[in-house]
Amino acid sequence: MSRLVVLAGPTAVGKGTVVRALSEARPEIWVSVSATTRTPRPGEIDGVHYFFVSDEEFDRMIADGELLEWAVVHGAHRYGTPRRPVEERLADDVPCVLEIDLQGARQVRATMPEALFVFLAPPSWDELVRRLVGRGTESEEERERRLQTARDELAAVSEFDEELVNDDLETTVAGLAALVDAAR
Repeated sequence: MSRLVVLAGPTAVGKGTVVRALSEARPEIWVSVSATTRTPRPGEIDGVHYFFVSDEEFDRMIADGELLEWAVVHGAHRYGTPRRPVEERLADDVPCVLEIDLQGARQVRATMPEALFVFLAPPSWDELVRRLVGRGTESEEERERRLQTARDELAAVSEFDEELVNDDLETTVAGLAALVDAAR
């Protein structure tokens, strides 16, 4: 059975970009789609980028044990990983990657300690700030909240099995692909 690979890191480090590039380069690697209570950003498609659900639906998913992990992120919205698709892919020996936040990674470690935990780090704090501001998708208040969360998340790197510095997309994707292959 394939070993689950959990990718986490601070906001704006490029987790989504890295995972999208990994999916394009290695379509046999399955990447989970998270559920969230936040509204879609421009260009995001329900069921492709996230499952956009109401607070009531998210509550039901929690109550019914349908989430492998879930968390309130940046003090604003809830995100979670639907359990069944992950378990089905692992049982079928499909290499799997979860792209989640630190809180979620901690929950997965508690229930699936055999997973490989990979921390995606920015090349520097200044570059992380530049990426967040450059997205232009958050208000000033939201950016400050995310940066405070990022400080806390960066301090947790020692909780992970591996660290990848996202300073070059191609190199980072190759490094993640190698870790996924090693987890098989």
